[in-house]
Amino acid sequence: MFGRVVLVSGPESLLAERAVESLVRRARDERPDASVTKVEAATLDAGRLAEVTGASLFAEASIVVVTELADLPQDLFDQVAALAQQPGDDLALVLLHQGGNKGRGLLDRLKKARVEVVDCPAIKAYELPQFAVNEARRSGARLDQQTAVTLVEALGSDVRGVAAAVRQLLDDSDDATITDAAVRRYFAGRADVTSFTVADSVLGGHRDEALGQLRWALESGVAPVLVTSAMASGLRNLGKYLDARDARVRDADIARQIGVPPWKMRDLSRQARDWTPRGVAAALQRVAATDADVKGAAGDPEFSLERMVIDVAGQRGRRPDGALG
Repeated sequence: MFGRVVLVSGPESLLAERAVESLVRRARDERPDASVTKVEAATLDAGRLAEVTGASLFAEASIVVVTELADLPQDLFDQVAALAQQPGDDLALVLLHQGGNKGRGLLDRLKKARVEVVDCPAIKAYELPQFAVNEARRSGARLDQQTAVTLVEALGSDVRGVAAAVRQLLDDSDDATITDAAVRRYFAGRADVTSFTVADSVLGGHRDEALGQLRWALESGVAPVLVTSAMASGLRNLGKYLDARDARVRDADIARQIGVPPWKMRDLSRQARDWTPRGVAAALQRVAATDADVKGAAGDPEFSLERMVIDVAGQRGRRPDGALG
């Protein structure tokens, strides 16, 4: 670690924090006597930067973490670029940039100097179940894909929330396995019925079941806008699947185009048997109107959602001429 500069770059703060912690830990293992300094880039000037990156009075080696690199004063770019080229044998320098174009000139100079780069890209919503599976594996535990999906649907797209839930579930697991029953026990009311559960039931042709799930979801605190969002997302994915299927594209390629995990293709294939592009388009228009209702255009969001479920389910099985098949 010493004699090196590492750039931790990307918007996913949890991954970035873990990367920084790992780098600092490795450096301290190499030089237990090293001093550790963490400083925000915006607070630096030439003198302070020289001070923190030089050996302290009480330690011969320095571990320095500079956060929010995008806010570094521009007049310090040359000084940081020089450190990147010749950091010195007693310095381990970690630079943290949250992504984006701010400070791009310095980033280009750092990469030209061939500093080590640790990428921390944003975790997309469809990647969260696999993220949860990987979180369990990091602890030597087991979590299957479908249970991970249930967990993510219960918690939403908060990466930190998913990571914390995995830790909580593992802390109370006797055999290092997170089960579907455990997820439902800990997140009862959220894991049992979610907005995606309602959408899947509607698209799968289970109208009455979807109405019951909708009422339970709303009673459990699911926001009406999440139901319209899940319905719109499901319909858009189904429409893309229908278009790609007609073009004879492979399932693996369709999954990448749509942005869904491969296991979701089974659901889309099953739903697509009773839907046409025209039906999907009509259903999306109905969902858009309901979305406006639940955001204030109508006085009774629950009634609007129930009508949406009935109307969207009615588009399933319609032939291209509009008649029921």
